[in-house]
Amino acid sequence: MRKHSKEYLENLTPYKCYEILVEGNKRFVNNLNNDHDHLEMINETREGQHPFAVILSCMDSRTSVELIFDQGLGDLFSVRVAGNIVNNDILASIEYAVKYVGSKILVVLGHTECGAIKSAKQGVKDGHITDLLKRIQPSISKAMLKDDKEHLFHDNVAYANVENSLEEILTRSEIVKQMFEKGEIGLVGGIYNIENGEVDFFKNLTKKKKADKQLTNV
Repeated sequence: MRKHSKEYLENLTPYKCYEILVEGNKRFVNNLNNDHDHLEMINETREGQHPFAVILSCMDSRTSVELIFDQGLGDLFSVRVAGNIVNNDILASIEYAVKYVGSKILVVLGHTECGAIKSAKQGVKDGHITDLLKRIQPSISKAMLKDDKEHLFHDNVAYANVENSLEEILTRSEIVKQMFEKGEIGLVGGIYNIENGEVDFFKNLTKKKKADKQLTNV
């Protein structure tokens, strides 16, 4: 079955999509990346796209999701914004990906040493940056209640920020909420470590389906 096809996507489960991302990150960390034939991918996707995942991540230049998860052209919807925060345009992009294209898993990916989080902690105010950083402030307060040893990487605000973005997506998007409750899509939160390339998939909001495995925290 051709990878970049509607049929291939329809036969994937949210759990299988999660596995693809996990295995891709393992290859990335161990420098065993697949040899992607970009010309072939261009030919396969010229008549349409069928990405299996939509990933909301930070705009940080070190966090390219195609590289982190060892994927190629046509595999992922990448939504990027400083601090991986949520706004109406981002919600619309996610809704388009899961409802109209059929992506099976939504990942919110934060990262260690995030500049937006550092700026929010410092109370930076400058132009439109001010409003963006306000969205991160609740994560700073939430992180203060967490144990430093609760997560794999020691960056509690980054973890809290991912949690808040996931919760905001579910609260504000009726489309995502309904598809999630029906088990049609999976929701996962992760933190990327800029020091070693590893992703900690720490938050799993994926519903269990009778014919599928349940995602578990790893």
